[in-house]
Amino acid sequence: MEAIVGIILSALLSQNFILVKFYGICPFMGVSKKIDTALGMGMAVTFVMALASAACYLINLLLVMLGLEYMQTVAFILVIAALVQVVEMFLKKFVPALYKALGVFLPLITTNCAVLGVVLVNVQEGYNFLLSVVNGAAGGLGFTLAIVLFASVRERVDKTDCPECFKGFPIALIAAGLLALAFMGFSGLKIF
Repeated sequence: MEAIVGIILSALLSQNFILVKFYGICPFMGVSKKIDTALGMGMAVTFVMALASAACYLINLLLVMLGLEYMQTVAFILVIAALVQVVEMFLKKFVPALYKALGVFLPLITTNCAVLGVVLVNVQEGYNFLLSVVNGAAGGLGFTLAIVLFASVRERVDKTDCPECFKGFPIALIAAGLLALAFMGFSGLKIF
């Protein structure tokens, strides 16, 4: 139980994929203009990360049995791409507004470094099936936390009066840097 709590807190705070490891910056910057869109993207990434962690754990077992460990990255990317296609078809059919709002960033989950990163971390850390899924889900929730926090900051900053040279992307980068600095405070966190 301690391992599960440790993994969850680590993935949410001290090892956050976006704000600490800097994986998944493209959707972080691209889909974070509105809180609802950011939340939708975060939930989609969380779903894909959890399922990819489960599926890739099983694929990795097969690759190890066959002596094909060198094919891990390729196999993991194929599994992630298939999962993203399923999520994309689901959103298109059942939540078309979110599908339209996410736009090009939804298929980009396939190449999101955070999704591949969590799967590779699971293999490197030697997590079992349960810990892999927990790390995937918690990593996705950490992604969601970061992108929603950043979207709320961006919404507020867009309504403020700032110098013309900082408007738009420059102030977003400054806000992202400050948010990452805030999460650095968790880096010394000792869990159990």
